[in-house]
Amino acid sequence: MNGSKELSRTAPARQTISPAAAAELLVQAAVDYAIYMLDAEGHVVSWNPGAERIKGYAAEEIIGSHFSCFYTAEDREAGIPAQALRSAREAGRFTAEAWRLRKDGTRFWAMVVIDPIRQNGKLIGFAKITRDMTEQRMMQLAAMESERRFRLLVQGVVDYAIFMLSPEGYVTNWNAGAERIKGYSAGEITGQHFSRFYTPEDVATRLPWRALETARRDGRYEAEGWRLRKDGARFWASVVIDAVRDEAGSIIGFAKVTRDLTERREAQLKLEEARQQLFQAQKMEALGHLTGGLAHDFNNLLTGMLGSLEMMRTRIAQGRLKDLDRYLSAANGAASRAAALTHRLLAFARRQTLDPKPTDANRLVTDMEDLIRRTVGPAVVIETKLEPRPWTVLCDPNQLESAILNLCINARDAMPDGGRITIETRHEAITEAPASAPDLRPGDYLGILITDTGTGMRPEVLERAFDPFFTTKPIGQGTGLGLSMVYGFARQSGGTVRIRSTPGEGATIHLSLPRHSGPAEAEEDPRPSPGASHAGAGETVLVVDDEGTIRMLLTELLQEMGYTTVEAADGPSGLRILQSDIRVDLLITDVGLPGSMNGRQLADAARQTRPEMKVLFITGYAETATLGEGRMEPGMHLLTKPFAMEAVAERLRTILA
Repeated sequence: MNGSKELSRTAPARQTISPAAAAELLVQAAVDYAIYMLDAEGHVVSWNPGAERIKGYAAEEIIGSHFSCFYTAEDREAGIPAQALRSAREAGRFTAEAWRLRKDGTRFWAMVVIDPIRQNGKLIGFAKITRDMTEQRMMQLAAMESERRFRLLVQGVVDYAIFMLSPEGYVTNWNAGAERIKGYSAGEITGQHFSRFYTPEDVATRLPWRALETARRDGRYEAEGWRLRKDGARFWASVVIDAVRDEAGSIIGFAKVTRDLTERREAQLKLEEARQQLFQAQKMEALGHLTGGLAHDFNNLLTGMLGSLEMMRTRIAQGRLKDLDRYLSAANGAASRAAALTHRLLAFARRQTLDPKPTDANRLVTDMEDLIRRTVGPAVVIETKLEPRPWTVLCDPNQLESAILNLCINARDAMPDGGRITIETRHEAITEAPASAPDLRPGDYLGILITDTGTGMRPEVLERAFDPFFTTKPIGQGTGLGLSMVYGFARQSGGTVRIRSTPGEGATIHLSLPRHSGPAEAEEDPRPSPGASHAGAGETVLVVDDEGTIRMLLTELLQEMGYTTVEAADGPSGLRILQSDIRVDLLITDVGLPGSMNGRQLADAARQTRPEMKVLFITGYAETATLGEGRMEPGMHLLTKPFAMEAVAERLRTILA
């Protein structure tokens, strides 16, 4: 009730909009139609964005001009503009289709409607709507040309079934190819409905009639599917149906072409089966490389950690404490490298926890330039070619920065004697998904390209570049996960990455990320808030994690920082605490809690009764579905395991400031 009262106090007064204003908004929003007003003599008095797009004139260029400038010279000489206004005035509406002119002089086929506007019975002007129908006109002309060619060629073709249908779908003629493929002679099939070539299940769904309707509406219908021969046998067919129109534009029938693709389909199925078997074998080989590489690297790291801890225990027992820092640093370094390796593996597997934000790639590259120059050294020249007004992308900016830096380091390593690295951003439209990313959605993408002048890649290296643990560097100089991590990040962000390279001529890594409709986020002020380093009086933090060691470390850290702590080992236990009267200012919860309630579900349930409570998710592995699609709600934060205690402390100071 309190929330409802607060909402009613703060909600703005409801506003209404007049019908005239609503109509004007609709006119200005229309971009597929040129909608504009003329005065009684035919001069333009208003102009919408659709008119500017279709005709090419800006409003300030055309308002005040006579609308006859849109007509061809021959139409103006024949007095067509004046006849159009007269017809609209006398009949109440004028409609036509004809050629019209754009600003640049090119012609387009237009559908035109002119309505008179009267006030108190007196004519005050005209409303004019124009639609660009050029594409449809070209399709009509093409269909007419198809009919002419059809009549010349149809009878001599034997590899294609080519025949004509009436507007209702009855066969009107039949070529030798149709007889060979379908089995009917012309005398047997002429006058029969073409639906008899379709399977019973397709007839039940009225596919033949829907195919004709599509051809009637769009000018053409294309499909592949099972069709029937005279003897009832099925064959896999490629089908094209073209609408045939007379000079007035009326449908007079359909031209239908069918090709028997049964042998090709069977070959494709066999090829696909072989491809799947090869893919499975390659996957098992890659899995072998992956597990072998993992075992090798983690055994090295675990040896460093366990050996250092064992030496520390021995030195403590001996009372020799001066060497502890050396072993502690070694164990900590090995643990950090293990954490980095795990992060790279999750990136490769597209299972890393991302924090996507609307990102300006140009600003990110510009901010990184000094870091890149220091990293690659003075022998390498860094050049940027940035799109003047780049599209925003929705991605984790930290991971994008890491990917760009990794690619620049790889480029440097390919130029041992120095060279040039060019970082480029550009707009691009992807109309067809590449073979390497068949699920990539067509649309607008921002391309980020890293090009070097190095040694390039041989074809066999290029083919395996994204494989985990594959590297051409000497042992000990690379894990072989750099490009795999970039590939995983790009795919997890909805994009892709490609490589173009020629031996001796350098390489280009092409990262494509999908365009985001919103603006980029403003840069955050990195300075800590005043007084953020100390806990507030009586502030309480609830820690929920099924791993007892993590709960112990977090609660001890929080208590040292001055916070009161409460612990729970699973979601239901944590929820009981949150539904009690205990004060909780911050919930820290693992995302992947065992049992019936995970961390996200716990946070959502808690916010039903504590809507303002802040939440810090901690996770080492998070599916997108676990945290929900898109960005987290305000007041929710994310920290990825493994983490340093100082990193936790800094994040807590920021959240609770």
